[in-house]
Amino acid sequence: MFIQTDNAHSMLESILESIDEAIHAVDENGITIFYNSVAAKHDGVTIEEVLGKHFLEVFPSLTKTTSTLLRVIETGKPIYNEQQTYKNIRGKHILTVNTTLPIKVKGKLVGAVEIAKDVTKIKELSEKLVDLQVKMNKKQVNKKTKTEENAKYYFNDILTENPHLIFVKNMACKIARTDSPVLVYGETGTGKELLVQSIHNASQRKNQPFIAQNCAALPAPLLESILFGTVKGSFTGAIDRQGLFELADQGTLFLDEINSMPLELQAKLLRVIEEGTLRRVGSNRSFSVDVRIITAINETPKKILEENQLRKDLYFRLNVVYLQIPPLRERMNDLSLLVHHFIKKYNQKFKKAVTHIDEKTLLLFESYHWPGNVRELEHAIESAMNIVDGDTIDSDHVPSHLMVSNYTATCQTSKHPSLKPLRKTLEEVEKSLIHQALYETNGNIQQAANLLEIPRQTLQYKLTKRKKHQR
Repeated sequence: MFIQTDNAHSMLESILESIDEAIHAVDENGITIFYNSVAAKHDGVTIEEVLGKHFLEVFPSLTKTTSTLLRVIETGKPIYNEQQTYKNIRGKHILTVNTTLPIKVKGKLVGAVEIAKDVTKIKELSEKLVDLQVKMNKKQVNKKTKTEENAKYYFNDILTENPHLIFVKNMACKIARTDSPVLVYGETGTGKELLVQSIHNASQRKNQPFIAQNCAALPAPLLESILFGTVKGSFTGAIDRQGLFELADQGTLFLDEINSMPLELQAKLLRVIEEGTLRRVGSNRSFSVDVRIITAINETPKKILEENQLRKDLYFRLNVVYLQIPPLRERMNDLSLLVHHFIKKYNQKFKKAVTHIDEKTLLLFESYHWPGNVRELEHAIESAMNIVDGDTIDSDHVPSHLMVSNYTATCQTSKHPSLKPLRKTLEEVEKSLIHQALYETNGNIQQAANLLEIPRQTLQYKLTKRKKHQR
């Protein structure tokens, strides 16, 4: 409920315009009453070309049955995360994933609003990836040998002196000889795919394809078509294309962040695993596939089941063998081993001759909590190797957020800390946390905001504010 003021309408428009999702609202007759700049950008039109016009006048390739907006006006029922392909008035093909909701005033339907995510580029890239994997698979069949493009890691690449990880490694060696499903749990950056590739390379399937897919990387409709393939005409723009299950036939399919897969798609995955057959999207023909399924999660099984992120029947089907990789903070006896391994790696890559890391810096590393685990440690060494000129890495070479974290820890434990003004300290800590969140999510603002547990708009504001101060 909005407080009725003279500028409330303008404020509401500004709020909707500031959201970085495409928003399109129509009245009960299909006339556009709101259309933001994000929608205009991904549709390839101007706001003026759409506002005040009937929906089908601007998007003639859609109909009352294929348009999610017009269907919601017709039925009064919401539609969630539905894929829609259409042409705009300039003939450009657009692919979106839409959530469309009815607008009701005092129980009467007065229009509909649609929040759309443009996934055209994601679809194009995904299809190129699948096409590339098809070509690679054909080459493998012709050569009768496995290329190392698919799975390049082996158990010898897992460096550890940690008893827990040694146990996991030995257990993985044993189960590599079977075809049972495996579920791997480990925090982000612990090396789940390294372990999974090692299992594949120690198995009888080692000369067959290894295919990996992150289930959080694609919207649900695209993920379904990527996994199971499509037939021509199954939806607008669809062609006959193999899915990842077909590409991985006789080999291994690794599904990372399986708990990010929508529940309705999990049901279809369960049927494929139990029956050993699949249907492409839009097809009524089933065929057999022989694939070993290995999945991974980055949250505890207890949490994903309590929060209903994963169907229980699918969880028990996937969790025939369970492997848990410890985080770096629980295997600090491996820190020095890993540091010198990464120094050697980047010596070769950067043509340098670094031989040492000073004791103070190593102690700093040992006191840091490493939320990004081994991946973050490697990137810290890579960052230092870019800067160091001599043969020793010291604290001047390590990323700034490590120093801020160390400063904060020192202030908490020291009886006489060298205090800074509170505002400056808070700014430094906030900057470090934002930097860390963006680093862990490869610059994805929405995912970084989720890690920080703040609204996306708040994070966007802080980043914009920082850029202004830097000018």
